[in-house]
Amino acid sequence: MLRVLTLATLFPNGARPEQGVFVARQTHALARQGGVAVEVVAPLGLPLWPLSLHPRYAPLRALPRREDVDGLTVHRPRYRVWPGLGQAKTAARMAATLLPLLHEIRERFEFDVIDAEYFWPDGPAAMRLAEALGVPFSIKARGSDVHFWAAQAEIGAQIVAAGRAAAGLLAVSGALKADMAALGMPVANIRVHHTGIELDRFKPDPAHWPGKALICVGHLLPRKGQDIALAALAKLPEATLTLVGDGPDRARLETLARTLGVAERVRVLGARPHAELPSLLAAADLLILPTASEGLANVWVEALACGTPVVTCDVGGAREAIDRPEAGRLVAREPEAFAQAVRDLLAAPPERALVRKAAERFSWERNATELAAHLKALVR
Repeated sequence: MLRVLTLATLFPNGARPEQGVFVARQTHALARQGGVAVEVVAPLGLPLWPLSLHPRYAPLRALPRREDVDGLTVHRPRYRVWPGLGQAKTAARMAATLLPLLHEIRERFEFDVIDAEYFWPDGPAAMRLAEALGVPFSIKARGSDVHFWAAQAEIGAQIVAAGRAAAGLLAVSGALKADMAALGMPVANIRVHHTGIELDRFKPDPAHWPGKALICVGHLLPRKGQDIALAALAKLPEATLTLVGDGPDRARLETLARTLGVAERVRVLGARPHAELPSLLAAADLLILPTASEGLANVWVEALACGTPVVTCDVGGAREAIDRPEAGRLVAREPEAFAQAVRDLLAAPPERALVRKAAERFSWERNATELAAHLKALVR
């Protein structure tokens, strides 16, 4: 029996149910593997009172410290954060807070390995905990943890140190593996571990929005490039665009839509439950995502599974998902390139069954089998 302690700050909870849905799916799939037992530690960062009363944190305070989530034991210990200050010390504070809990867990669940599901702060915290407990640890890189956090001087040094100390590393794409190696992590220890999706839920659907319907899914941030999507829409007078997601760029994007004269052809749905994504993606003609960086975006694969081609940029693992003409186009990150790719695909749309073929290798069963093999090898 392989006993795994999954460490995941990105794990869904009652206050943030859409956070880290992909981490939860992966962990449940791993727990269903024969000969594998899993418990989850999903730490919650809370500031001191009265800052903990802020609407951002107050719902987290009410969460149970331990609960059963579909048969999986999930611990939710609290660790101290200082909003806007001392971010470089977050991993050390987390590890110090978690160590007594992990000693308690080991008294009845003698886990063999720590599986950290994000590089910051999970990775450096796992390094400290694994050293104190005498067990190996693994870290999975997902994209922004390497592309954003590793670029922060003090934090980046901790990320690289944890990557070098880990018994094994995972990357969601081959491109991200190369980025990790470029930072100085041992390439021989890095395994590409593609995401999974629920192919029985994400599938083609005859329901369709009227007209030429485009969809863009992602947090409303400059990095995701929704402003480029809007500018491309201005060049496509017959198309509509649905934005799914929320974030600090929402007001700016709504103003931009009015300035470009496309507001009447844009719907901003805000953040939607993950359960709604299959029908939203299947109802569109194309997914467009002018993103500046990714590991391997889940929404690329989810759209493909729905038979919806993707127009995105040649970043991260895009070539590993959009790997055939039917799957879509990889274009320059500028409006005319996106508009032309949309024109081409709308003029000669590929068969949805052929688009879906590109996603059929991304299953949670395969994902869990590979993860179990990776972790077992570290224990041996």
